[in-house]
Amino acid sequence: MTLSRSLSRSLSGLFLSAFLILSASAADARQMISIDRPEVNMRTGASTRDAPLWTLSAGYPLLVIGQQGQWYKVRDFENDEGWVYRPLTAKKPHHVVKSKIVNLRSGPGTKHTVVGKAEYGEVLRTLGRRADWVRVRTSGGQIGWISGRLLWGW
Repeated sequence: MTLSRSLSRSLSGLFLSAFLILSASAADARQMISIDRPEVNMRTGASTRDAPLWTLSAGYPLLVIGQQGQWYKVRDFENDEGWVYRPLTAKKPHHVVKSKIVNLRSGPGTKHTVVGKAEYGEVLRTLGRRADWVRVRTSGGQIGWISGRLLWGW
């Protein structure tokens, strides 16, 4: 085998490896948004002429799965899909409770005191993270930590 052929194969392998790594990273990248008004309709299509599916409250987190003009196609924590108007959204991190009832703790871990509870579907403002724990603020203003596996969002 000649040196140039060997170099060519090595470069091809390098480019293939780089492509696979970048593809995996892109697949892991999620564009999350949140509702930035008191109430926003999630619709069946990318127009105000399309029927509303339901109304989403401020902060509700959504995963962007597509875009058409000024409209985002989105998915929620229950895997329901619809469309929201982009100017009514923001990049403010929020989570939603995906378990029936969760403990809000004074610190990031089960050894910390329970300072409150949150219920399924409740929208929480995300304040920070530490390992697998998320620091949140409830709509009532209470601040605490919840295990990330019990939440969906950022």
